[in-house]
Amino acid sequence: MAAGFRRSGRRRQPKLEARGVLESLDREGPFKEWLGMPDLYRHVLVVGGETYTYQVEDAELPVKVGDMVVFRYREAKAGKWIDRNSLGVAIDPSTYQRD
Repeated sequence: MAAGFRRSGRRRQPKLEARGVLESLDREGPFKEWLGMPDLYRHVLVVGGETYTYQVEDAELPVKVGDMVVFRYREAKAGKWIDRNSLGVAIDPSTYQRD
């Protein structure tokens, strides 16, 4: 089977990546999608003037406004959705001190 093809023969959408300064962060929720599922919080992030949505069980995120963030996302009809567990603070190697 050729790389990048699924069994149906369609090409998989490549993962999109974004990096930039987190300009604003809002939280909605908690939402319960269905019975037995943990509460989900919907976080709306603005990075580089673009709006992204991140839906997770955590009420607080490990990033704050002003942080340089990096993440993977997908585009859908409802907007740009950040992949689960891909949001983090971007590491700049030039900021590390050498021993």
